[in-house]
Amino acid sequence: MVTGVFRFVLLILSITVHECAHAWTASRLGDQTARMEGRVTLNPAYHVDPLGTLLIPALAIFGPFVGLGLIGRFLIGWGKPCPVNTRNFRKLVRDDSLVTLAGPASNLLLALIAFFALAALIIGTRGHHYESNTITYLQGFVLLCKLAMQINIMLFFFNLLPIPPLDGSHIVRHQLPYNWLNAYDSMGMFSIILMILVGGPVVGFLMEPVMGLLYGVLNRI
Repeated sequence: MVTGVFRFVLLILSITVHECAHAWTASRLGDQTARMEGRVTLNPAYHVDPLGTLLIPALAIFGPFVGLGLIGRFLIGWGKPCPVNTRNFRKLVRDDSLVTLAGPASNLLLALIAFFALAALIIGTRGHHYESNTITYLQGFVLLCKLAMQINIMLFFFNLLPIPPLDGSHIVRHQLPYNWLNAYDSMGMFSIILMILVGGPVVGFLMEPVMGLLYGVLNRI
């Protein structure tokens, strides 16, 4: 249960950084829409989506405790979409793509920070002996870093899926014929179903070799 709470809080914070990265990048590229709505902030209240940030992750994390093991098999989540007016960009495709990729890039950066924090801890504590209280704190830090790595790698891959309104769909739609765009953008509830039923297994498949590589490096250290 404690680990579940850690995962839930880390997910909310990671989604907050993700959405703030979108808003900040858009502002730097000339579109102040998100900034005027207060989205260039690390306050989770401005980025939380009731369904994608709270309900679905809560079911995935805490579902097994109440007999909903199938729902808890895969953890996915998303935040409130960042408002972007592409007419304010100098180069629409380039700038919109940069804003889109800023979110996943922020999650990759958080995962790398957690990875290097673990590596530094391993190197810094090698050969030392600590009291039980200190060991407990170190174990808690290790758990937080491992969960931060897992959650942010998950968000990185999940948001790159080409399912509207995920970030990957913004990249894909720039490559689609004009007469396909309305149908692609209007997937509605079908998108949510795809994200829940398909997103989790696909992300899990992509995450496995990446997490294996990261843990392999840490084990060598």
